Amino acid sequence: MVERLLPDPTYYPTPSEAMRAPPERIAYVAALYTGIDANRPDFIAVVDVDPSSASYGKVIARVELPKPGDELHHFGWNACSSMLCPYGNPTIERRYLVVPGLRSSDIHIIDTKPDAKNPRLVKTIPAEKIGAVTGYSRLHTVHCGPDGVYLSGLGSAGSDEGPGGVLVLDHYSFNPLGRFEMHRGSQYLAYDFWWHLGEDVMVTSEWAVPKYFENGPSLEALEKGLYGNKLHFWDLRKRRHVKQVILSNEDRMVLELRPLHDPTKAMGFVNTVINTSSLSSAIWLWFKEDGRWEVRKVIEIEAKPLEAKELPDVLKPFKAVPPLVTDINLSLDDRYLYVSCWGTGELRSYDVSNPFDPKLVSTVKLGGIYHKAKHPNGKLLEGGPQMVEVSRDGKRVYVTNSLYSSWDPVFYPNGLRGWMVKLNSENGVLSIEKDFFPDFDGAKTHQVRLEGGDSSSDSFCYPPA
Repeated sequence: MVERLLPDPTYYPTPSEAMRAPPERIAYVAALYTGIDANRPDFIAVVDVDPSSASYGKVIARVELPKPGDELHHFGWNACSSMLCPYGNPTIERRYLVVPGLRSSDIHIIDTKPDAKNPRLVKTIPAEKIGAVTGYSRLHTVHCGPDGVYLSGLGSAGSDEGPGGVLVLDHYSFNPLGRFEMHRGSQYLAYDFWWHLGEDVMVTSEWAVPKYFENGPSLEALEKGLYGNKLHFWDLRKRRHVKQVILSNEDRMVLELRPLHDPTKAMGFVNTVINTSSLSSAIWLWFKEDGRWEVRKVIEIEAKPLEAKELPDVLKPFKAVPPLVTDINLSLDDRYLYVSCWGTGELRSYDVSNPFDPKLVSTVKLGGIYHKAKHPNGKLLEGGPQMVEVSRDGKRVYVTNSLYSSWDPVFYPNGLRGWMVKLNSENGVLSIEKDFFPDFDGAKTHQVRLEGGDSSSDSFCYPPA
């Protein structure tokens, strides 16, 4: 008898169905010794997040990578709910974590089956192969598309310049197929990317070329406008650049893209880290109106004044702490937007039921240059809330604290040990879980991925009922 191939049970055709999925039991966390110990490789930590488990809140396993210096940053699944789209293959399992090194440009493939609590490294694609086939290096974001695994590269191969862009891996072998762009147009800088599958549109954002981020932030480069301030829109099927939109001359470092999960709504949110005039951070809404892509600032978060003696050297001349919004995340029902203010030490939630008019719902203080807030268990929190991930049902939010190995000591010169905080969200109102505080053995922490998917893993082709 021929065994019937069935869709992966972690796939859901609509975001509303995904919200009814079983709660996660495991979180996979990027843990880094890069910038701390040159002899120790980064690793993926396996954290028990099941409150009924005896090992709840602990690191229960780790996948050591082959050599030091990867600089783990963002990583993602090989496949997700987009496989249920008409041109996807839903029998491909969500089982592999695709883990790039931002410094090494190697790609590590980690298998989470048969035992999700004990994943194993099964393949490494070297930077030399990636560069030779695609022309890219400094690999950053991973998204699972219905026709391949997509990654962003922030620099060109063998160089600390650009252009950066997007490359595609084969779903089965994970070998690089080539660069995404058939026609690049005006795009040169890269960072994040995502898409509206119903519109056949990709959106990309901008940080900087490697020489302006690998060795720490450059105020001179910021003053010269060498950090990105644009969004780019692409024809996803034809792989052609169709439009760029300048956000403003002052708002720089256009980072995390969060499209609405409802595929009938061609809009989404993106953050800018710093305004060169006011030191504020901002959240912008991109949207389609009368057939044109437009962008509007919908949230502005102001810097907080502080005496120079309380500030790291880089901020002393300004006598203020910029919020430094470095990550945002959107719940699957498109109701709540979570905003990390890494500089001041705040995690904020906004009701974005009306995306054009967000309302602040809740603010929690965690670390920060300004707040210096401790965890409710009394532990110090070096750094501030940085990467933020939301469970599929929207009830749990996980936050880690490291931005980038060469940027962390500029803003937190006294040192930064990795932490992971779990917050509960009740209608957007946040509360910190006191008894959840994993130990990462001195490593820094970055991206979190949740077993079975999370709010930033999947894209959907079918609208909610």
